[in-house]
Amino acid sequence: MKKIFTLLLIPICSTAFAQKLETLTVEKIMRNPKWIGVSPSNVYWADDSRHIYFDWNPQNAERDELFSVMPGNIKPVKVGIDERKLLASERGEWNKKHTLKLYEKDGDIFLSEPKAGKTQQLTNTTERESNPIFSGDERKVLFIRGGNLYALKLAGGELIQLTNFTHSATSATPATTQTGGRRGVQAAGQATGDEQERWLKSEQLELFDIIKVKEKDRKLDSIEKKQLAPKELKEISIDDKSVNNVVLSPDEHFITYRLAKNPADIKRTIVPDYVTASGFTEDINNRTKVGAPQANYESFVFDTQKDTVYKINTSTLPGIKDLPDYVKDYPKELEQRTKRKEDRKVAVRGIYWSDDSKNAVVVITAQDNKDRWIMKLDPANGSLTLLDRERNEAWVGGPGENNFGWTDNTHFYFESEASGYAHIYLLDVTTGTKKQLTTGKWEVQTLQLSNDKKTFYFTANIEHPGVTHFYRMPVTGGQPVKLTSMKGGNEVSLSPDEKWLAIRYSYSNKPWELYVQPNKPGAAAIQVTNSTTDEFKSYPWRDPQMITFKNRYGGEVYGRLYLPEKPNPARPAVVFVHGAGYLQNAHYWWSSYFREYMFNNMLADNGYTVLDIDYSGSAGYGRDWRTAIYRHMGGKDLNDQVDGVKMLVEKYGVDPKHVGLYGGSYGGFITLMAMFTEPDVFAAGAGIRSVTDWAHYNHGYTDEILNEPFNDEKAYRLSSPIYFANGLKGNLLMLHGMIDQNVNYQDIIRLTQRLIELHKDNWELASYPVEDHGFIQPSSWTDEYKRIFKLFETTLKK
Repeated sequence: MKKIFTLLLIPICSTAFAQKLETLTVEKIMRNPKWIGVSPSNVYWADDSRHIYFDWNPQNAERDELFSVMPGNIKPVKVGIDERKLLASERGEWNKKHTLKLYEKDGDIFLSEPKAGKTQQLTNTTERESNPIFSGDERKVLFIRGGNLYALKLAGGELIQLTNFTHSATSATPATTQTGGRRGVQAAGQATGDEQERWLKSEQLELFDIIKVKEKDRKLDSIEKKQLAPKELKEISIDDKSVNNVVLSPDEHFITYRLAKNPADIKRTIVPDYVTASGFTEDINNRTKVGAPQANYESFVFDTQKDTVYKINTSTLPGIKDLPDYVKDYPKELEQRTKRKEDRKVAVRGIYWSDDSKNAVVVITAQDNKDRWIMKLDPANGSLTLLDRERNEAWVGGPGENNFGWTDNTHFYFESEASGYAHIYLLDVTTGTKKQLTTGKWEVQTLQLSNDKKTFYFTANIEHPGVTHFYRMPVTGGQPVKLTSMKGGNEVSLSPDEKWLAIRYSYSNKPWELYVQPNKPGAAAIQVTNSTTDEFKSYPWRDPQMITFKNRYGGEVYGRLYLPEKPNPARPAVVFVHGAGYLQNAHYWWSSYFREYMFNNMLADNGYTVLDIDYSGSAGYGRDWRTAIYRHMGGKDLNDQVDGVKMLVEKYGVDPKHVGLYGGSYGGFITLMAMFTEPDVFAAGAGIRSVTDWAHYNHGYTDEILNEPFNDEKAYRLSSPIYFANGLKGNLLMLHGMIDQNVNYQDIIRLTQRLIELHKDNWELASYPVEDHGFIQPSSWTDEYKRIFKLFETTLKK
């Protein structure tokens, strides 16, 4: 029987793997994504550069598993549980010679010597140790434990506490006054018990020589004990604040740190969860809303030699009192704030010491998002000197806003959008001279420094906004040298010895695969994984046309175009709107919106022309495109969609009366704004997990673009669909997860009530009880897109 069963099983498996994908349907494309194949992810190198590790699932297992491959032997091997226990963390801190690495694992500190294959556990405690780095002389390991900085000597193992942050005790409650009995109110001039005792001691000292001798001996003993005692570590009271960013200068003279005062009793949203294991509705405590009180920050320098602490003085920052331009729209507010002449709130984001400790650079940002300062710190007194100021009346940002470091003891590198695009700059901190190292209408998207600090490695979209390659360039500047060659998306992990590139590569219609390549220009990239299933490969997935058109402002809009082989007689079109606001989707790599990519293929198969553009506010196109939505989301970004429809009508023969659109999150927001404010352009729309009122979204994203509701109400009213709901004419479908912890379900419920009160008829709401912002269940995805497809079929082909 065993043999017969095996023989019967083989043809069943063959049939399953040989399944062909013929006509696309929602049910087929919205299955568990494993039917496509699971691409490799979380790619990283072993510290000895001999293995590449990555998560993968080639056998359609319950969950992804860890695999490894060697550059010289590209056959992937599954990593067993015993080997996984011994693996070092992919993160960590290397010494200057790149021979030793510190890392944290499970709250303890480890030191590895990759070439020797040795790993030593340095701590084994119940408390968590974190952020391990080498001291300036590399003889000690510095780490944080319980909010304080410690040093562990590598020779001998002596543990030294370097900071002693303490929280002040609550003041004692004053004693209440008694009104009667023997402990009544003390009369004026009456001695207290302490005063009486002091008087008696003074009398004894005056009358008796033996008391005088004993008192003299006591004082001498006290002085000798104090002289012999080890120096006490200075207590630094931080009251009710939290401490972070604790940094020791390489010469161990100064310790810098930041205190955060978090506001108390901040109101947070609550998300009810209805489908629970308990059978009861359970509340999920969620986030604050934009405009909620924010933490206040102060940064300090602890001089360990003088045993003194002083504040880093940010009051001298150039423009610290400058008001943002938008305040001019509010004359009374402008007058009041001008009179107050207050310093803006700022935060020290990082302090960077040169290896010789002679220079310290401080990066500071304004809480109103309009400024970033790079300042030189004088640690002896906490004063600051300007090295660079980036001002943006919208908000300072871009892909490289967190890239900083030293190339040597006097040169500090950073990224800035000062030229309009994110590029690399080099500062001589001794002279203040600044040099731009890269230039052009493209962005440096990732940046790292070589081990010897002589070369920059970076990812950039030099050839095309939708193509990324990996480059190298001397730290002094020069022509970037392209190291990758495959057109599409190249996500590169450089080996620790810098001899190899692990490349996660994809193309528009080909999901991500792992490749390995020598770190040489023109070298061949060898494919390691082959993840897609035969079923996925059986369909001729479109390579969307990459097109451009001019918007009404003269800007170049990039888009993906899906053309039907057999257009429907109604000549319908659908516009897909990507989400996240600052995200790119008109590119040549496999989209994170892979379900929507497949759905767009299905729409094209059913006679629709489909357009997917990188509208104003999208990533990849520089500062001005990134900030084009400032103070008016649903303005230029929506106009780009409308201009795209005009292009489809004029160039591709689309019927202007048969145009719909759909999108999720920010794409859902644009869908609502389109249906409410451009009802003559869009006949139907499907808004998924849509923001309906920006005053109810989170702070970190919204306040950059729209400021805060209480100080820039105009921006919020101009940008929130709920204020324009009366303009709905076409057919609107809204879809939302009920446990959405990003765009809360409350958002869509508030809009629903608004539509009811406006007596609108042509809308529907589909709710998904078990889904968060990013849907997970295939059944939810299927139901969602069946409804969207039905909407388009019934409204755009009439």
